[in-house]
Amino acid sequence: MKIMINTEVTPEQVQRIQLVSDDIQIVQPQGNESQLKEVVDTNVILGGVNRALFENAQQLKWVQVLGAGVDGVLFPEFVESDVILTSAKGFVGPHLADQTWALILGLLRGIGRAVRERTWENRMSIRGETWELEGCTLGIVGLGGTGIDVAKRAQGFEMRVIAVDPEDVDPPPYVHEVWKMDRFYDLLEESDVVSICAPLTPETDGMFNDEAFQRMKPHALLINVTRGKIVDGTSLLRALNEGQIGGAGLDVTPEEPLPQDSPLWDMPRVIITPHAAGGSPIRLDRTVGLFCDNLERLLADKPLLSVIDKRKGY
Repeated sequence: MKIMINTEVTPEQVQRIQLVSDDIQIVQPQGNESQLKEVVDTNVILGGVNRALFENAQQLKWVQVLGAGVDGVLFPEFVESDVILTSAKGFVGPHLADQTWALILGLLRGIGRAVRERTWENRMSIRGETWELEGCTLGIVGLGGTGIDVAKRAQGFEMRVIAVDPEDVDPPPYVHEVWKMDRFYDLLEESDVVSICAPLTPETDGMFNDEAFQRMKPHALLINVTRGKIVDGTSLLRALNEGQIGGAGLDVTPEEPLPQDSPLWDMPRVIITPHAAGGSPIRLDRTVGLFCDNLERLLADKPLLSVIDKRKGY
């Protein structure tokens, strides 16, 4: 079995993959021309896939991407093929959840304002804007791996946690209720903090629009660490300017990179980080571990973990 790695991995991680079986050949081609040549008889790709690679691949069975989101590889020919797609969904939750809570607390305790304004004179106004999370409701949009890890951390703040998800989800004990997407507006109306933990799909694209923001509480915080296009940019600016919501913590934005002249940068109740939530010193090793587990499963003709339904997009 031939495996093509087209992402940066360490020699130790390559060796970890090689130890799975003596019956695998690993190649790490550099550059587009070399990749196109090697992919012809490749069975497995660790890393990304594009239309050119896919069209050249004659024996491809499985692709494992590094991230949880797969919207960037779902071109029609690949979606309609029998090639298995797996992602790191269920394995990226910890660092995305940590970023979510950094943004929540940065807004809640005035840290964003303090760093931006660099003055001692704002202390009383910052104090006047703070509130506590105990007894408040956290609404999670998408109760996958990231959503579950966000909810897990809410226990320490003694929050009520509710969620919506398109699938039938068995909630962990620290999630009080899980509803289907037809109760999305109910979640918005009840939540003091709304955390977007969903993938970008045709159904979620732009779902946070004018109507959604009108359903949110005036003090509610919106947090997004997954995909920026889930939020309509014009609607977000309008909601912030008109006081429909209390603030936003964004690691992803509707347009990336966010233009320097975007009003979001200077809004006192907004904190922006530059799509950095995916950073973790153990993320790649965790994903390589998943790949090795799945490789063993593939060789044993067992179902793989973190399989993507390519038509659904998650």
